[in-house]
Amino acid sequence: MLSYRWILLLSVVVVVAVAAELPLASTTFKTLTGNAPLVIARGGFSGLFPDSSQFAFGFALSATSTDTSLWCDVQLTKDGVGFCLRDLLMQNGTTISQVYPGGKQTYRINGVPKTGWFPVDYNMSLLTNQFSTHIYRWAVTQALFSRTDKFDFCNFRIFSVTGFMSSIEPSSLWLNVEHDVFYTEHGLNMTNYILSVQKLGFVKYISSPELGFLETLSGGIDHKVKLVFRFLDKAVSDLSTNKTYDSMLSDLAFIKTIASGIMVPKSYIWPVTSDNYIQLPTQIVKDAHDAGLEIYASDFSNDGIFPYNYSYDPLEEYLSFVSNGGFSVDGVLTDHPLTASEAIGNILIISHNGASGDYPDCTDLAYEKAVGDGADVIDCSIEMTKDGIPICMSSINLYDSTDVQNSKFSSLASVVPEIQTKPGIFTFNLTWEEISTLRPKITHPYHDFVRNPRYANQGKFFKLSDFLTYAKDKDLSGIMIIMKNAAFMAKSLGFDVVDLVTTALSNAGYDNMDPTTKNNKEIMIQSKDSAVLVKLKQRLTQCKLVYSLPLKVGDVSDSCVADIKKFADAVIVDRESVFAESKGFIIRKSKVVEDVQSAGLAVYVEVFRNEYVSPPVDFFADGTVEINNYVQLQVPIGDLAQLLDAECSTGGMLPALAPMPVLNSSDVIEPPLPAAEPKSAAGSSATNACVVGVLAPPPLFSSSREYVLLATLLLLQML
Repeated sequence: MLSYRWILLLSVVVVVAVAAELPLASTTFKTLTGNAPLVIARGGFSGLFPDSSQFAFGFALSATSTDTSLWCDVQLTKDGVGFCLRDLLMQNGTTISQVYPGGKQTYRINGVPKTGWFPVDYNMSLLTNQFSTHIYRWAVTQALFSRTDKFDFCNFRIFSVTGFMSSIEPSSLWLNVEHDVFYTEHGLNMTNYILSVQKLGFVKYISSPELGFLETLSGGIDHKVKLVFRFLDKAVSDLSTNKTYDSMLSDLAFIKTIASGIMVPKSYIWPVTSDNYIQLPTQIVKDAHDAGLEIYASDFSNDGIFPYNYSYDPLEEYLSFVSNGGFSVDGVLTDHPLTASEAIGNILIISHNGASGDYPDCTDLAYEKAVGDGADVIDCSIEMTKDGIPICMSSINLYDSTDVQNSKFSSLASVVPEIQTKPGIFTFNLTWEEISTLRPKITHPYHDFVRNPRYANQGKFFKLSDFLTYAKDKDLSGIMIIMKNAAFMAKSLGFDVVDLVTTALSNAGYDNMDPTTKNNKEIMIQSKDSAVLVKLKQRLTQCKLVYSLPLKVGDVSDSCVADIKKFADAVIVDRESVFAESKGFIIRKSKVVEDVQSAGLAVYVEVFRNEYVSPPVDFFADGTVEINNYVQLQVPIGDLAQLLDAECSTGGMLPALAPMPVLNSSDVIEPPLPAAEPKSAAGSSATNACVVGVLAPPPLFSSSREYVLLATLLLLQML
């Protein structure tokens, strides 16, 4: 039996996290009324739980605000009882094909024959007592199925609209009637049913793509209930008027005589090119408002196909509809209502290799985009060229970020065991002039998610000196310099990377900055090699030194923390060192954050990405919710996994995880860096390059790009 204790346990804390980070919403929007846009939860929280299940509706109601409207696609049974289910073809959202394998029928829908299982063939008693729903999915162009199957075949039963009202008691219920003509053909009266249930008081909106159906309601509907005409694909016709939806766009004045609003697919407002980039917005929002109609946008989800302009960030997409400066829709219909609720606030941004979700890593375009997006810190990962020039490059292997394998240098491929076991062409194989001739290559962490193909090979690489000059006069809180492979560089190539970096900082004037101006920058130096940070510490630098812990560490011994504190001011941990996952679900939280913070060290977490397959299922395919969980407040850890055991006896049972290792002093302490015998003139030593004014810590932030979360997790100490 479904228990609401799970709904409350899973969702209430998430709301607090969002509210705690995001500023209060503006009280003025460019909607028709000036009120905040309405969040409409399609089938409840159907991006995680089975569409229109009691769990989906209950979770949506408690995980968002009380203003959220719960959307119910009304279907009618053979005995005239209404229930909520997204699709008229019931096999798309239920287990009916397994329970009644002989029930397949073929009927005409909108003039087209369709085969499947239909509600008009079953009494309500057969549906509620015999089978449960499963999650609604669809195959997108890339044939991706991202939604978890762990909640399929759980005890989430179909229930009637009136049963839903009495169980959930929503403050706002939106009833959508998609196929009145079909039900009329089968002897069922949808008009009478809707008029009867709207008298119960929960219904605030009724929509339909059949204008004639809305007209039959207009005489008997409560005056407080809003009727909304729903537009479908432009080439399709409304069966009640025999007019295409495209032609009806020019007749908004007539629609206003029947309805108080319209709902359109989001592409009606922001058209998308054939290669998946948004075009300029249309005038439809203005036209609707001029006609006195509210306008709602549909088809939102966190795991659909995103135009490349949004960098797989659902929050950024919502913002273009509700807060783009020129207009605001009056509401959005979404499978992920929590993300839509977030769009009423604002976010801050920090980059990782620049805006590397939009442009190739560490290029001028990536850095310009990061700064333009409002990044607080931009970073440069140091690699060395053959002629001893430190450059910003995300990988020492040029295969990863350039087209070197297709260049005249392709014959230089070799194996360098100290770096990797596979062949590569490395930055130290080429001079800076030679590297400058290569084309950059955008990174794709997830094979099926292509990033910004128009600009996949655009941009110019930066030398470290270029990066420092570029960042110096930008409105940034600071810069991050990442140093890798220092021992190899010294021993095998003769480069003292520590010396080269401090010299570059000094030459760029970072040791002589006015702390009262915006040009003052906090300098952070990151390395996974303790010997590098020890050497910097010995030079009495005032840079903030950041130590990268090994991956998947579950605990840090007291002696190890004490040793780290001798050479570092902060540590970076990977996400799975904080939250252990099994099959995409969070199982437990480690002690690593508390261990390190107890010694007074700041903790940073990396690497977060927007692609909706990146966050654990617990964070609803939403990178912003994931970040909130790290920097503000946790969702109850492991509760979704427990739910699988409690309610999903046939679909869950995640594999157990072995304990993650404890980090000890022996894992951290390294011998001193070997002396370097310079093979080229790289400049003289600078002993005090990082003396800068003391800065306040940067604000908390999240990003619409790929990023490292550089936010001290102080609030976790208070949980």
